[in-house]
Formats: sequence, C-alpha cells, structure tokens
Amino acid sequence: MRIHLLRHGEAEDRSSSGRDADRALTEAGAKRLRAIARGIASLGVEFSAIYVSPLLRARQTAEPVAAACGFAGGLTTTPALVPEAPLDAILDELALSAAGRSRTMLDVLLVGHQPHLGRLFGRLSTGRTDVEFPMRKATLAAFEIEGDPSLERAELRYFLPARILEKLA
Repeated sequence: MRIHLLRHGEAEDRSSSGRDADRALTEAGAKRLRAIARGIASLGVEFSAIYVSPLLRARQTAEPVAAACGFAGGLTTTPALVPEAPLDAILDELALSAAGRSRTMLDVLLVGHQPHLGRLFGRLSTGRTDVEFPMRKATLAAFEIEGDPSLERAELRYFLPARILEKLA
C-alpha cells in the first residue's frame, strides 16, 4: 500500500460562522491548489481511495486533486483525520480497507491537518507516536508499506512541498 499524506491548502483565518470546521480555502489557496493538483496528477498516481477530514478546507483540497487525477470514486469523509484524532484510528481504517483486497498496490490519499498529519508522518517513518514532522500547507508525502499500516513502519517514497508540486504542473 502507498499512503499519500496531503495537508490542506491555505485557508481563511476565521469562517463567517466562527466555527473552525467551516473555514474555507482562500481564493488564493484554491487557485494554488488547482496548480498543485495538476502537479500531483503529473506523478501518475491512480488513487484507489481518497480519505478526507470532515473539515471544509480538507474537502476543498481533495476535490481538485481527485478531478486532476481522474479519480472516479467518491471522497470518504472520516473523523479519523481531524486534528485531534488518535493516529491508530486512520491506520486501523486503512488496514480494514486493504483487508481482502488483491495483492495489487493500493494508492490511498489522506487529506488532513497539522499537527495530525505531522504525527502520522512520524508514526509511519519511525513507528513511534512521539515524533512529529511539520508539514506545510499543500505539501504531499508518500509512504510505501508491505504489511498492515497499523502495525508496521513504512518507507518514505517522496516528500514534495507545494512549490515543487506547482513546478510539476
């Protein structure tokens, strides 16, 4: 399984409702995300699943990526990607989704937030839960793992900041 982590794009500081969950991408953030989505598509990744946090800015980040990559499935919204979610929640969800699938390589995209994605990056790369790797907005990291993602460490395949993804577009 290849697990891709994508932090949401630039979002407004405060939503009109005042709720963090309703914070949308800024106009500049949405424009930049369209270029980043084309950069991700240039990598030739064919996602088998896209999981997103229920927060608006994560969905707005995932949608142009899904479109640019030709992803025909629906986005899977999961509370396992909110900032305060335990790391095991998303790893267990991935393990369940991979169970019973053929041996072909699955490519999944997880779209979420800091510090959660940074802790997930640390967990995948070191096997530890006390290591956090900071991920800037619209940064993509990809890990490859042979076994159960909830039990094993993964190998970092690439780490691409937004500015590099824009150049790939």
